[in-house]
Order: sequence, then C-alpha cells, then structure tokens
Amino acid sequence: MRRVVELFRNRPIFSWALYDWANSVFATTVMAGFFPVFFKEYWSAGSDAVVSTAQLGFSNSIASVFILVAAPILGAIADGGGARKKYLGVFTALGIVMSAGLWFVAQGDWAMAALVYVLAVVGFSGGIVFYDALIMSVSPPERYDEVSSFGFSLGYIGGGVLFAGNVAMVLSPSTFGLPGAAEAVRLSFLTVAVWWLVFSIPLFRNVPEPPRTGDPSSAVGSGLRSLAKTMREHRTHRMAVLFLVAYFFYIDGVHTIIRMAVDYGLSLGFPADSLIVALLIVQFVGFPAALVFGLAAQRVGPKPTLYFGVVVYVGVTIYAYFMTSVIEFYVLAVVIGLVQGGVQAVSRSLYARFVPAAQSGEFFGFFNMIGRFAAILGPSLVAITGLLTGSSRLGILSVIVLLVIGAVLLGFVREREGSAVPA
Repeated sequence: MRRVVELFRNRPIFSWALYDWANSVFATTVMAGFFPVFFKEYWSAGSDAVVSTAQLGFSNSIASVFILVAAPILGAIADGGGARKKYLGVFTALGIVMSAGLWFVAQGDWAMAALVYVLAVVGFSGGIVFYDALIMSVSPPERYDEVSSFGFSLGYIGGGVLFAGNVAMVLSPSTFGLPGAAEAVRLSFLTVAVWWLVFSIPLFRNVPEPPRTGDPSSAVGSGLRSLAKTMREHRTHRMAVLFLVAYFFYIDGVHTIIRMAVDYGLSLGFPADSLIVALLIVQFVGFPAALVFGLAAQRVGPKPTLYFGVVVYVGVTIYAYFMTSVIEFYVLAVVIGLVQGGVQAVSRSLYARFVPAAQSGEFFGFFNMIGRFAAILGPSLVAITGLLTGSSRLGILSVIVLLVIGAVLLGFVREREGSAVPA
C-alpha cells in the first residue's frame, strides 16, 4: 500500500498514468461499449447480424492498418526531434475531435459512422505509441512493472467511472432530461471527448520530454535513418524482436475479445443492457487486478505472470464458444477483468526492459505496430470465419489458435538478455 501511495505522490508518474485515466474512456464507452451496440442497432439497423459484425470487424482492421504503417516511423521521427509529447498531442486531438464527431452521424449512415470511428481509433492508437514511450521519462527500469500497472489500473477506474455515468444516462434518459436512449448514447460520445481532453492536460504539463537525439530541423530524415539502422541491426536486439513476435500473437486474442465481445453477445441474442453491465464489471474488477498483476510480476517475474494471463484467455475463448446465458456472460466479464489489464501492463513493462532509452519512441512504435497489426488479423479472422460458417461462435473460437502460438513463442524469450540500454 505504501508503494501505491508513493506512485500517487510522484507528480511525473501520476501525471503520466493519468493519461490512461483520460483515454481509457474511449476504449470503454466507445470501442467496447456503445459503438458496437449503436452501430448494429442504430447506424446499421436492418442489416443481418453476421454482416454488421463483419462491417465492425473490418472497420477495426482498417484503423489498425494506419498504425501498422505509421507507428514505427513516427516513433523514430519523434525520438530524433525530441517530440514525443508533440506527436502525442496531435493524435490525442484527432481522437478527441472524432469522438465528438460521432454525435453528428445520422441514423442509418453506417458508412459515415465507420469512417469517423476509424479516425477516432487512429487517434487513440497513435497516441499510445508516444504515451508508452514516455514511461522511460518518469520511471527507472526497476519500477517499470508497477508504474505500467499503475497506469492501467487508473485507466480501468477512470474508464469505469465515466462509463457508469453514461450507462445511467442510457438506462434512464428522462432522469437526465433526455428524450430517449439514442440521444443518451450520442451525448456519451461528447462526454468522452471532454473527459479525454481535460485529464490529458497533466501529462503535457508535468511529464518531461526526453532529450533530442538529433537535429530537430531534420527530425524526419534523422528519424527515418535511425529506424532503418535499427531494422538492419535487429540481431543486436534479438530478445526485443522475439518478444514482439510472441506479443503479436497473444495480444491478438486480447484485442479481439476487447473489441468484439459486445457484438458477439448481441449476435447470441443477449440484451444490450446486460452486455453494458458486463463491461462495467470488467472495469471495476480490472482496477485492483491490474495492480496485483504488477506486484506479481515483481515477485515471480513478468514471464510467468504473462503465461498465467494468456492461459486464462484460452479458457475464456473456449468458455465463450459454449456460452448460452447472460449470467455466463457476467462470469466471463469477471474473469476477463481479472487478467485483461494485467496482461497489457506486464507486456509493456517487460518490453521496456529491452528498449534503448534514446530510441524509446521508435521501439514502442514497433511495439504498438505489432499490437495494432494483431488487431487487423483478429477482428478480420472473426469476421471471415463468421461469414464463411454462418456461426459467430466459431468466429470467436478462432482466436484460440493465436493465443496458443503466442504463449509458445513467449517461452523462448529470455528476460536476462534484455536491457533498457541508455543513450
């Protein structure tokens, strides 16, 4: 408990972690919560359930293509010009504006909804590249596990607090002076934008920008040269590369379940209100669970902790295939909440051990590129499997293959060979 209090009192660490509190509302209210429901029942009303699932899956994949291509390049440029916070601001602004823009999309206009959503996800995902890299500005390597987990835990509670308020608006719109649930959902998208904006401010005020490693007037050229150099010398960072390959597979399952769980529940005929309640369960279970994962990683090591989380996800996927009731969906939500944030937090802190400090933006660009590429494969795999078989259950079950491959490859990663090398 004393160490947690220290994290709150450390202004740079708390300000950095507060960005997780800020942007997680997009992940909860928009990506995982209301957008899948609203897309299927409002913007894509009348479409076959399998078709609307495919539309949502491909929309997520399209958003991920940009991050796949741009993340390592932008990270390298930001490293060279000492501009991680600048680029974080650009992508944050894009995510905020597009989240608010969902308010203006008319009923039945699924194509415009998908376009605005794709741009919002690009802003959200692109910002994470630079946010993750800034962990090295606020924490020494020996505290990466607990600081990373602290960020995810704040993200869970922050995302849960706003999401709870938004759910209350949707379930009882008249209490808030709203004419109906549809207006409540649209207003929720605006609240995400405001929340994200306000709570991002401390990071930009209190987190130091890492020093430049090149001439800022030629940041693009020096950044691209640095990126090319690192790609040529990948054998020097072989544990980082091996970890990224393993991460590519197992995080695919995590991201796919996050993004497609509500849509899957709707496809099974579960009431939308019950699915939203399940998401709230994930958020509030995830807050303490992420902190516990960070402590476990310090005590038993990040690899065993990650193994545990991935094995749980394999069980979750099998359980989801056989699920037939809302109560079972609630059980699923509790289990996911116990491991979701922990897997993401420990992955980030383990990878940070392999990252040279002067190239943190570039390396975390690769990290997020791999994660977002997995988000191309996962939702598309669910969509294609569902279209070919006509079964949403088989679509979600397909994720298990990627989780198992990731776990096997993780076994070859040797933490002791990694080092967060200073400049």
